[in-house]
Amino acid sequence: MNQLDISELLRDEALRRREFPVCDGKVFLAHAGVSPLPRRVADAMKQYVEACAHDHQENVLPDEVVGETRVLAARLIEAGEEEIAFVGSTSMGLAMVAAGLPWERGDNVVCYRDDYPANVYPWMDLARRGVETRFVEATPLGNVTVEDVERVVDKKTKLVSLASVHFQTGWRLDVDRMGRFLRERGILFCLDGIQSFGALRTSMKFVDFAAADAHKWLLGPLGTAIFYVRREHFERFHPPLVGWNSAASPNFIAQDSLAFRRDARRYEPGSLNLAGIVGLRAALQLIHEYGIGPIEARVLALAQGAIACGAKAGFTVLGAAEGKGVSGIISLVAEGRDVAKTHAKLESAQVVTSLRYCRDGKQCLRLSPHFYNTEEEIAGLFAQI
Repeated sequence: MNQLDISELLRDEALRRREFPVCDGKVFLAHAGVSPLPRRVADAMKQYVEACAHDHQENVLPDEVVGETRVLAARLIEAGEEEIAFVGSTSMGLAMVAAGLPWERGDNVVCYRDDYPANVYPWMDLARRGVETRFVEATPLGNVTVEDVERVVDKKTKLVSLASVHFQTGWRLDVDRMGRFLRERGILFCLDGIQSFGALRTSMKFVDFAAADAHKWLLGPLGTAIFYVRREHFERFHPPLVGWNSAASPNFIAQDSLAFRRDARRYEPGSLNLAGIVGLRAALQLIHEYGIGPIEARVLALAQGAIACGAKAGFTVLGAAEGKGVSGIISLVAEGRDVAKTHAKLESAQVVTSLRYCRDGKQCLRLSPHFYNTEEEIAGLFAQI
């Protein structure tokens, strides 16, 4: 796989617009929401779908494509390819963990009430099985630390589920430190990785389960997600959805006994979203060609630039302003300013950001630039404000 240079991309505006067509008409700074597709991702999906108009949808897809996508996903998060399944969304992956583990009455699970609901509701739903949901308290908003978690876990805590990056404030979780702390106590660690996969290095070294949809920082299509399950949990974590693809069925004949696949494909009950897999493969190839290390450095540099510009414009940053807590998400608030009106003004100027609300009703202007964005685009945003 060829290694590409981000600085070369940024020097050649024609190349940047060719690779990322959204740059031709908009300044897109909302990758923490739903990203536009890079040209190569859209083309790969278009070519596959067009081929499907002329033949069997599976026949037109080379046999190695799904396997290659699995390898690329595993490499991105430092996991084994046998630990990667493909599901429909982050929500589905997290919900499958909640549904498939052997919970007992009296167990407790820990999550953060102010995380995205996809990482809250599945754990709350376990109350019907006699499982207590405990909520970690974090100050400031989104900055969950080991010390915060330590205050709520005990010997009956089976699992802690947190986000690698907080969706509102952008606080970045110390995934390795948190995972090491939980492993030492025999507590499972589940990670919502959707706000870091594709933008920030995120290792599964101390993670037991993780899920991340392709449509944010991974620059892929909606409806296809990477689902990671540590190999040692295959027997403990029963597939909550069982179908023909979960187990051996030679010649499509149901066997006398149910023998699940020996790898994470046991968590894929039926046919995959092949158009989505084709798009995800192209997106992962793009990320690997530029390199997750250089991509992370670029994303963090743009974030620091946006934080500095925001401060000069009279905004307060809700998340980390410096240090290891900084991510690609910058949420800005300002006393006395109608942030919703500012967001609408930017939209009308073809500058795409996100408007988010905190639990107390506070409005946030959320910026989330990716590696192909420029300092000039961010400066132009604040000039519009």
